Amino acid sequence: MIRKLVPVLLLFLGLGLGAGAGIFLRPAPSEAVAHDGGDAGPGASSGASSGGGTEAEGHGAADDHGDGASGGDGHYTPETGPTETVRLPNQFVVPVLHDGRVEALVVIGLALEMRTGHAFDLATDEPRLRAALLQLLFDHANIGGFDGLFTSGEVLLSLRRALVTTARGEVGPDVQDVLITELLRQES
Repeated sequence: MIRKLVPVLLLFLGLGLGAGAGIFLRPAPSEAVAHDGGDAGPGASSGASSGGGTEAEGHGAADDHGDGASGGDGHYTPETGPTETVRLPNQFVVPVLHDGRVEALVVIGLALEMRTGHAFDLATDEPRLRAALLQLLFDHANIGGFDGLFTSGEVLLSLRRALVTTARGEVGPDVQDVLITELLRQES
């Protein structure tokens, strides 16, 4: 009889310890929103994208630096004003590597939300911008950004902040936001 109870007791003990460790090691909400993998801080722009508006994506005023803000509640607040959307013509394909082999491919489509009257030209500016964004996406994949729950609000918020910072570095301050229009992970 006791031999049958021991595995059941060990199962419940393991579940209880696992749940306790998960609660104890869970990051505080402010840490999860503020973490963006760099030193850009909360002033760097980005947010979660999923079709229409979500809780992780709000629209409102910008911060003092003019590059969007993420409030303490995790809502993304890009700059306001008249914009034009410029869709990057080709998707980005990013390999997800584990132990030196391709485990999956992530396909991501992006669009730039630009100030009206911007000077961005797809023919001349897109190759340089594409190279910078692709390098950022490779780095994101290499740190595990496309593993696990990669579509969560915090992960996409961090990714979009980095995408906006990179796009502004290449194109200039006319970039108000980078929109993730497609996101797919295909296991290989």
